[in-house]
Amino acid sequence: MVVEKACWPLKERQWLNFVVQEMLMDQINTLKVIDMGIDTHQEPVVYMRSDCHICRSEGFTANSRVMLRYGENSVIATLNVVDEQVLSSGSAGLSKSAMQRLDVDDGAAVSVDHAPVVTSLAAVRKKIFGHKLSDQEITAIVEDIGDHRYSDIEIASFLSVCAGSRLDVDEIISLTQAMVACGKRLNWPDEAMVLDKHCIGGLPGNRTTPLVVSIVSAAGLTIPKTSSRAITSPAGTADTMEALTTVNLELNEIQRVVAETHACLVWGGAVNLSPADDLLIRIERALDLDGEGQLIASVLSKKIAAGSTHAVIDIPVGPTAKVRSQNDADRLSSLFTQVGAACGIQIRCLITDGSQPVGRGIGPVEEARDVLAVLQREHSAPQDLRERALFLAAHLFSLAYQERYEQGLERAIAILDEGKAWQQFQRILAAQGGMKGLPDASYQHTEAATAAGTLTAIDNRQLARLAKLAGAPATAAAGLRLHARVGDKVTVGQPLFTLCSDTIGEQQYAMAFYRQSTIFTVEKER
Repeated sequence: MVVEKACWPLKERQWLNFVVQEMLMDQINTLKVIDMGIDTHQEPVVYMRSDCHICRSEGFTANSRVMLRYGENSVIATLNVVDEQVLSSGSAGLSKSAMQRLDVDDGAAVSVDHAPVVTSLAAVRKKIFGHKLSDQEITAIVEDIGDHRYSDIEIASFLSVCAGSRLDVDEIISLTQAMVACGKRLNWPDEAMVLDKHCIGGLPGNRTTPLVVSIVSAAGLTIPKTSSRAITSPAGTADTMEALTTVNLELNEIQRVVAETHACLVWGGAVNLSPADDLLIRIERALDLDGEGQLIASVLSKKIAAGSTHAVIDIPVGPTAKVRSQNDADRLSSLFTQVGAACGIQIRCLITDGSQPVGRGIGPVEEARDVLAVLQREHSAPQDLRERALFLAAHLFSLAYQERYEQGLERAIAILDEGKAWQQFQRILAAQGGMKGLPDASYQHTEAATAAGTLTAIDNRQLARLAKLAGAPATAAAGLRLHARVGDKVTVGQPLFTLCSDTIGEQQYAMAFYRQSTIFTVEKER
């Protein structure tokens, strides 16, 4: 190729040489895409041969962070180095998430370069050494996480240090506001008051949200509920609702459903209300970690992004719940209230009994069965789930109407007992795409008591782990159904629970854990 003519001016010759060099570099740093079909759970990953000329020339090694470009799209990916027989020469394999974010087809050419330096990681290191973070530093961290500039290891470092050294109230406010700012927001211009509720978790079967939303919206109040999927539990509200109807709705669909019914029961992650939080939750789930500051920011950022003005927060306290002591509950309640006030949302925290599971079902489908039983006023419906839902709905009525709790409770009971909440729930399901039939688990095993006496304790954490090992929430029908509650007298051979799983392997795996644990404490009668 002729790149210059002697008669051309020097500046034009230099410019032409620069353009040609850039074109050559683009060709040198280009590899053909191969769709590896590997699900790396939202983390973009690129696979390159160990003898790849780009790896050698750029000094890339396993776990290097590299920039991939295709047209106007770009993504920072983690490099995995593979043997020569895995990929053909001149090619790069991409994970599913990398393919999706680049919007690239198999066989297309992508360029590979060094990833830009992520300067906000310096703030993470600052926090590791015990220093307070500024508003600007926290905002930079959240923006970089939301833009997928952090690897999973780096996100895990941020979550771990925030959980270990605790964020102070100013840092939690900054984190909440940054998480709201990086996503979309719902607005309800015709509503002066938008209600919401949330339970901080740690209590298996505590599926009050569908009940509370149905009761409150049946009264004509607006309560657009966007929920998360499970983090450390066998089911989140979104998982349970997905067993009953469609929860992945676009923003305009959510607005339509709320316009028709005054409510919705959807997955917040589908509409990017707080996208950085969804990335953090993914790592929290893997770490089985839910730190105080991140918990508060996660909950309130989604409430604010959903347009809520008033919310009640359920904080269960018990020896095996997420919050173990009254002092911890009081501290959490104070932080929720302070952060909410700073962010423009009125919060009422309710400290409740977290000594044992709520309801009978644990896992998406089994919890959905309990919800339907309460709404349909069945005699076998779990009364503790009903009473807890009425308690929370009464407090929302108290906030909305500025009335005494007792008046709100009377209102909630009337709506539920007259069937209005069930009718409203059906309207919400119809607006979201209709009601699904609940599947049965392929394998069910009922475990009986081996000793007679009084059931004095159920370990919430171990019970949740048992349900997760059975396949919940990934398999909607997996989980378990309790046949005994704390305070019940049991006899030898009496059923304690029925384990539900999709495969015999999951059943055996879960039962092996059960036999090594102490989930149920039965005290023999003297």
